[in-house]
Amino acid sequence: MRHLTFILLLCLLIACHPAQEKTEIKKITKTSLVVLGNVQDAGSPHIACKKDCCKDLFKNPDPTRKVVSLGLIMPEIKQTCLFEATPDMPAQMKMLNELAPFEHKETPDGIFLTHAHIGHYAGLMYLGKEAMNAKEVFVFAMPKMIKYLSTNGPWNQLIELKNIYLFKMDSNYCRPIKSPVDREKPMAICSFHVPHRDEFSETAGYNIFGDTKSALFIPDIDKWEKWDKDIIEEIKRVDYAFLDGTFYDGNELPGRDIKEIPHPFVIESMELFKDLSEEDKAKIHFIHFNHTNPLLNKNSKEYQEVIRRGFNIANYGDVFEL
Repeated sequence: MRHLTFILLLCLLIACHPAQEKTEIKKITKTSLVVLGNVQDAGSPHIACKKDCCKDLFKNPDPTRKVVSLGLIMPEIKQTCLFEATPDMPAQMKMLNELAPFEHKETPDGIFLTHAHIGHYAGLMYLGKEAMNAKEVFVFAMPKMIKYLSTNGPWNQLIELKNIYLFKMDSNYCRPIKSPVDREKPMAICSFHVPHRDEFSETAGYNIFGDTKSALFIPDIDKWEKWDKDIIEEIKRVDYAFLDGTFYDGNELPGRDIKEIPHPFVIESMELFKDLSEEDKAKIHFIHFNHTNPLLNKNSKEYQEVIRRGFNIANYGDVFEL
């Protein structure tokens, strides 16, 4: 009788919770950027976090909570690029390939790094002998970042075993992307320096030029006023701007010295950008959110305030045609 009761209960559970159908991934057919992650280096939930923002996520992880990364898909020339090598890179590389409408090797045609903080380069470990044992993946970085990778293990082993091949960039470097000869302006990725906590390397940002549109990518910077460029003018020059939104305001960091974690608060950025036209405000997509940042919650009043003021939040899976 007990066995019969168990079987009946099992049948009821299956009936109430049918197997979910696999969601079909929509292929990207035009040159586009896709947001493959929007969280700060250590992810969400955050290690050792006991706050409410992490409790449920440890029990029920959110598959869209990935560390900050952009993917570039170029169907016309059958190439892909990845911005940042994050601890979530295995899933991000898989998503990049699944979104591409063409057969592609497992690794991107180029990986563009910003700096030597863990969320931005640690994913390179998956290209090594213990994991994928990849073959000469092109990795682009600035001079100090190149030196750091070349002179410290385990990263230098990736170079010695030819898992990766390093390309040096600088503040005026532009990497043209192979494109049809009849195109007036070939696609390109251009690097520039931004001020940040540069313990092991300098920090890069990127301009990404596509078929007809362009994007600005600055996931980490100390404060906008420390930069030798005018961020407002840089926003006006592009079609999309993915900007450092690590902390919404200082309330996220009780007991911490803000000077040790110098990021532009989202409320500071919105105040700085308040006089931009509605069109220019709509270009801005805040990204790189700390696990405490209420912008990770679409139902938060802070998220709604950002939208109300004409700005945007970069969410996992968002696609932007270039």
